[in-house]
Amino acid sequence: MRNAFPAWMAIAILAATPAAWATQPSSAQRNIPRQALDATAAPTTLAALARARPVIAKHAMVVSAQHLATRAGVDILRQGGNAVDAAVAVGYALAVVHPCCGNIGGGGFMVVHLAGGKNLFLDFREKAPLKASPTMYQDASGNVIAGKSTGSYLGVGVPGTVMGLDEALEKYGSMPLRQVIAPAIKLARDGFVLQQGDVNILNERVKDFAQHPNVASTFLDHGKPYAVGDRLRQPQLAHTLALIGQGGTQAFYRGSIARKVVEASQAHGGILSMKDFADYSVVWDTPLTCDYRGYTVVSDPPPSSGGATICQILQILKPYPLARWGYGSVDSVHYMVEAERRAFADRNTYLGDPAFVHNPIGQLLSPEHVATMRASISADKATPSSGVKGSLGAVEGTNTTDYSVVDAHGNAVAVTYTINYLFGVGRIAGDTGFFLNNEMDDFTSKPGVPNSFGLVQGRINRIEPGKRPLSSMSPTIVLRDGKLFMVTGSPGGSTIISTTLESFLNVAEFGMNMQQAVDAPRLHEQWLPDQVFAEPGLLTPSAQHKLEAMGHHFKAVKSWGADEAILVDPKTHRLEGANDRRRPAGLAAGY
Repeated sequence: MRNAFPAWMAIAILAATPAAWATQPSSAQRNIPRQALDATAAPTTLAALARARPVIAKHAMVVSAQHLATRAGVDILRQGGNAVDAAVAVGYALAVVHPCCGNIGGGGFMVVHLAGGKNLFLDFREKAPLKASPTMYQDASGNVIAGKSTGSYLGVGVPGTVMGLDEALEKYGSMPLRQVIAPAIKLARDGFVLQQGDVNILNERVKDFAQHPNVASTFLDHGKPYAVGDRLRQPQLAHTLALIGQGGTQAFYRGSIARKVVEASQAHGGILSMKDFADYSVVWDTPLTCDYRGYTVVSDPPPSSGGATICQILQILKPYPLARWGYGSVDSVHYMVEAERRAFADRNTYLGDPAFVHNPIGQLLSPEHVATMRASISADKATPSSGVKGSLGAVEGTNTTDYSVVDAHGNAVAVTYTINYLFGVGRIAGDTGFFLNNEMDDFTSKPGVPNSFGLVQGRINRIEPGKRPLSSMSPTIVLRDGKLFMVTGSPGGSTIISTTLESFLNVAEFGMNMQQAVDAPRLHEQWLPDQVFAEPGLLTPSAQHKLEAMGHHFKAVKSWGADEAILVDPKTHRLEGANDRRRPAGLAAGY
């Protein structure tokens, strides 16, 4: 029964011994970078998970990683706005109240399901500056220079969020920009009271804030970290948002905002130009879809790798009786890991910006290719990642936040947008008030050299002028019998793909309600490094011992991701909203 905590799962997890799944993680854990972890996750007892219930609403729902942004979206819906209006309001509000990840200095993806049945994908991913080059992060000997793509202005891609949000609003919204951006302007101007989850995230980069006076003046309290109960005001960001509210895309890309970013970039060794901003564009496309046991998964095409990888994993897993095996069982974990290992090998080998490279999606998802991949999985032995390659043959040349909205009409929007690291590059250009991304690190700095998420990628994702880097962002909508079933997605770098996948499988296969599905411990395998990242509580000691005997290598990581999901109950048609326990400042709310 889906809305009850499965008894078998309670028994299995109770045997795993941790009294709390989520505690303060170290940002120094190898191969899972700071932005993939979550230092805000409050301890969650097993009994609390057993009692976990989603927020229920009859008409509409918004779920985001910050409660004030959620409220802004719900208010827009109550005023008569649709899901796109609310999504734009939430996007701008998160740039104020969740500045680590919400942004106008980065970019992202939006998946839209219209009540009439049409599905849409909007790509507002950042682009490489026109002066970028494939070897720009290498020294004279060809070695990758640490920090150049993550800690300097050379790591900043051309932001896409403002144009993306404005384009979505203009095409499918029903309210003017000045109305949906108003809550964000007010929050920036008047400030908001910090909760523990907000403070935990701010504290992650206190030392970095102190290095830059214009950052410290806002994000430190007279040189000291903010505390719970303090009010964070951002008057410079309020001014920038007001300019956008008045002038929209033109104000950001061709006016004083762009000039200030370009001036700061050039003053600090960067390569951004006014032409980069003037030439920036967003792209509407058709989402990638696939079927899984009566469900239709609607997700992102390249330059996202999420849709293709999630669909490939699901196609590999389709014949296996996951529900019978059970959550956290030896068999279900083994086959999920092996499917992820193979799909990530293909992802890292073949996918890139479709404006620059050919993405062989048809081949990757073909029944023949999937069957070949499935046949290579041994039932009782792990496949070393060194023995798995991108399996179509040679390539032919040619942290982030997520939120979900469903309105009273049945329109749904899933958005994931990012500035990469927590607070991106850690820089604010002049008095613009917003953090800039370090999204250029998502490119392949050098084939075979891991990026900050440990992803080893090939030349198809190399840096080129005007190119969008490959992304793991996977805002996803799931349909059942053609009707809206789920809206899901997560931050977390490469772990986005597995988190989004598991939030769906936890409901569809393992009988969880939406809250349990996003709260449950996760696993992640990305081909290289050859390790299975696992949250405590996923495996019993016995199950882990058996899997290790099969050749699996586990690395305990206490917390990552922040899935903000909505489920439509197919019987009652009520909306189940679930804010991830790993983002305690977040909120699911509706009416």
